[in-house]
Amino acid sequence: MSKPKVAFICVHNSCRSQIAEALGKYLASDVFESYSAGTEVKPQINQDAVRLMKQIYGIDMERTQRSKLLEEIPPVDIVVTMGCNVQCPFLPCMHREDWGLDDPTGKSDVDFERTIKAIRSKIENLRERIADNKL
Repeated sequence: MSKPKVAFICVHNSCRSQIAEALGKYLASDVFESYSAGTEVKPQINQDAVRLMKQIYGIDMERTQRSKLLEEIPPVDIVVTMGCNVQCPFLPCMHREDWGLDDPTGKSDVDFERTIKAIRSKIENLRERIADNKL
């Protein structure tokens, strides 16, 4: 059986969803495929997120990722919304959850690091639930 496809969705697909895609690939690629997208795009991924992901994990998100629209990703099995406090568009899927994460854009490195740590924890939890067939 193929691995489930997980889409991390946020309006601009420039910060939290990009971090989740990168950490999903880094921590859980053996269990699921990671994608991210939004209803709008930004010309570049949030530069604070890029810098801190390089610093903490050695991941260069700009090398392998870009801001994408929902139509640019394949059909997915699981949708994770980041907590944008707006009505996210409907994407057909088997499972949907919202992570309720505050957007660190424009905030301090401490806020970004807190968000990155929260995303890592949620990715690890999602990986475990998928591996144990507990979704």
